[in-house]
Amino acid sequence: MVFGVILAGGIGSRMGNVEKPKQYLNLGGKPVIIHTVEKFFVNSNFDEVIILCPPSWIGHTKNLVKKYLNNDKKVVVIEGGETRNETIMASVTYIEEKYGVTDDTIIVTHDAVRPFVTHRILNENIQAARDYGACDTVVSAADTIVQRTEEGHMIADIPDRRRMCQGQTPQSFQAAKIRRLYDSLTEDERQTLPDACRICVLKGEPVYLVEGEVFNIKITYPFDLQVMETMIKGDF
Repeated sequence: MVFGVILAGGIGSRMGNVEKPKQYLNLGGKPVIIHTVEKFFVNSNFDEVIILCPPSWIGHTKNLVKKYLNNDKKVVVIEGGETRNETIMASVTYIEEKYGVTDDTIIVTHDAVRPFVTHRILNENIQAARDYGACDTVVSAADTIVQRTEEGHMIADIPDRRRMCQGQTPQSFQAAKIRRLYDSLTEDERQTLPDACRICVLKGEPVYLVEGEVFNIKITYPFDLQVMETMIKGDF
């Protein structure tokens, strides 16, 4: 089975003084999260779409699913974890308890606030996870990457840009494999995880790269939402 895992736990602290988390803000007449979920919902490769959000937003999210997606049984809303990776593990636990997990169980994890993911990216993630066990979606770095010193005020290194990429989502995995690797981490290792692909890197497991798109952007700042409004109107 193949599961879409929508990570909707962010609070949007860098969005400024907004009345709700950024995934619930309006974009082109409906919430950002609905735009994102729809991409998975209409893709026939997904058996189920799992939305993970904070407990206080579960009821609201379910209402949105009912309003915009007719409350289809293909979409389920459950509680996420305290961290990004705990949230991903919560999705695996849900799958284990409801369906069981085999070596063929695939999870495609994606930020709720990246609504412009394409079906090409989703389909290539599924295939790469099947073939390699784990994959990340990236775009080549367009600008020179400068690494700071620990103090933050001087250059420590300037890596070769030809090898540098900017990470996006989806990140996709064989569910049994990512569970096994996560469970093998020490507490100190878990504190160093920016995302789930880091789990594989720490354990020496290969992570295949899927080419993303420059427009597969994430809402982080108010300007990002303005850009997306322009994109969704087709004015770019």
